[in-house]
Amino acid sequence: MGKVILTGDRPTGKLHLGHFVGSLRRRVELQNSGEFEKIFIMIADAQALTDNADNPDKVRENIIEVALDYLSAGLDPEKSTLFIQSQVPELCELAFYYMNLVTVQRLQRNPTVKAEIQLRGFSESEAEEEAADPTQRRPGTPVGFFTYPISQASDITAFRATTVPVGADQEPMIEQTREIVHKFNSVYGPTLVEPEILLPENAACLRLPGTDGKAKMSKSLGNCIYLSDTADEVKKKVMGMYTDPNHLRVEDPGQVEGNTVFTYLDAFSTTEQVQRLMPDYEDLEAVKAHYRRGGLGDVKVKRLLIAVLNEILDPMRERRRHFEQHIEEVYAMLKAGSERARAEAAHTLEDVRRAMRINYFEDEELIARQAEMFKNK
Repeated sequence: MGKVILTGDRPTGKLHLGHFVGSLRRRVELQNSGEFEKIFIMIADAQALTDNADNPDKVRENIIEVALDYLSAGLDPEKSTLFIQSQVPELCELAFYYMNLVTVQRLQRNPTVKAEIQLRGFSESEAEEEAADPTQRRPGTPVGFFTYPISQASDITAFRATTVPVGADQEPMIEQTREIVHKFNSVYGPTLVEPEILLPENAACLRLPGTDGKAKMSKSLGNCIYLSDTADEVKKKVMGMYTDPNHLRVEDPGQVEGNTVFTYLDAFSTTEQVQRLMPDYEDLEAVKAHYRRGGLGDVKVKRLLIAVLNEILDPMRERRRHFEQHIEEVYAMLKAGSERARAEAAHTLEDVRRAMRINYFEDEELIARQAEMFKNK
């Protein structure tokens, strides 16, 4: 069997630079490498509803935003299958079976689940709190959100993915998928494919901080630069970026470590860009050295970053403008991709049912044996 990719994003808003360097840029490179037999890119609307159940329109409206970001970044429906998760109901059935292979205690230990519960303000002890004071309703953790790792395992295994390109924060999720695959194959026989995680090679891309420098880039924290931002919006956000608070004057020595502007330059800039945009420096390390010893101002470094980012985003903006004028075609692409994805998942589900011995109607030997048994009773 050839190598297969499965990855995707929740449609809770437009995609940002963190998505781009964490996974999206790599997806486009892998798509164009010819190394993979199949590539599945999922818009995970069902997973988004686990913590947006009271706001389905938010998810519904952002399907097209994520699709436009995918296409503008260079994902090609002729090379990659772009699909909507909820349009592949086989994924729900797989997740239902996998639930019997994972304990509540194991889910509670998943670091990604714990972190996301805290980020979204869910209570981990809602039952006790409500019992103590029934008048105080707290936002308890939805079961669907709690079992997110099981749903993700269903997504990955349905397409027999060998490789899952994601950010570092998703490592615990992929590990849980591997555990489920191992448990299923141990109980029912070799059926599912165990995936490998593919992390960004550039360390700066593993967890891109927000423009405030205090946390990873996150829509909920309002510290994002979006792939669809205009050049003016990028300029405004970069000029307001967190740098070294002790670098008050140009001549002051500055600190590069923890300086958000330099983190972004590590993630996005190339030596060719630095040489062309700042001819006095041979590479980014030379820029850093000057900043450390003093004599290089934040504004000059920020202007370099603005130019670098806009060189990356300009072709994406052009492609996005094209697809924004052809929305019907974008939905047609998603429909065709969802149909291909469903056919693929159906094959896996057939194998899973067969392995679990719940393929009753196709088991002619079972039917014949039991028929003979009751005839002779």
